[in-house]
Amino acid sequence: ALRQVGSSFKPFVYTAAIDKGANPENTIVDAPVTFQSASGAYTPHNYDEKFEGTITLRRALAQSRNIPALKLADKVGIETVIDYAHRFGITSNIPDYLPIALGAAEVTPLEQTSAFSVFPSDGVRLVPHYITKVTDYEGRVLEEDFAEVRDVISARTARIMTSMLQGVVQHGTAIAASTMKYPLAGKTGTTNESKDAWFIGFTPNLVAGVYVGFDDPKPLGSHETGASVAVPIFKEFITDAIKGVPAVPFRVPPGLRMVRISASTGALAVPGDKDAIWEAYIPGN
Repeated sequence: ALRQVGSSFKPFVYTAAIDKGANPENTIVDAPVTFQSASGAYTPHNYDEKFEGTITLRRALAQSRNIPALKLADKVGIETVIDYAHRFGITSNIPDYLPIALGAAEVTPLEQTSAFSVFPSDGVRLVPHYITKVTDYEGRVLEEDFAEVRDVISARTARIMTSMLQGVVQHGTAIAASTMKYPLAGKTGTTNESKDAWFIGFTPNLVAGVYVGFDDPKPLGSHETGASVAVPIFKEFITDAIKGVPAVPFRVPPGLRMVRISASTGALAVPGDKDAIWEAYIPGN
């Protein structure tokens, strides 16, 4: 079940950066770059072979730009990014080299889906378990298991990342899911030659991961991506899974204040801003 996760790994990169002091409205340059490594020069490309210039971190994640993700990973250190992935519950071995930031790591769908549950849970990870409760014929509880709880990141970082991952759905690579009238966030992922396609998405109370690929890795088809093959499956599942569940917004942890800003510029929103969104800030910051 170990398969490369593609860009669905990028939230770990951005989480490390946010935790180290970055803000979604900070800017980064999406332009040609070459990294030097022990194995030689590494010149990466974006999926569309284009460059957007100076953009916010929020847009870089929403549009899944490769160059900004690599620059962030290089700045905070790929070892730090890998450490965060392990803290999120990724137990598979992750080699220590920069392309890991783009999802060259191999993990299982269970690991990746479980890891994303940290974001809507205020930075807390609930370790997955199969059996919740066993009862007898009369309803007496014979066995009951409770999830092991682990602190992973701060509630502030979790809320900011949730907001950024909402951007992926609202105006990013997973925009096909934006037609659902329910708070959604998540991240698409596609590997080289479209051999593996992912979408890990979540509502305020449910996380679901979709992986699409052949048993023996081979291309899914020309230009097939997580957005084109995994997101539609997620939509079909989640539509039934949340039927009858109230559409409550993602929770704002205590100590944070929501401020309206422009998603494209990061500045405070003004009346009439069509891309205005709510962002979490510590009061006075």
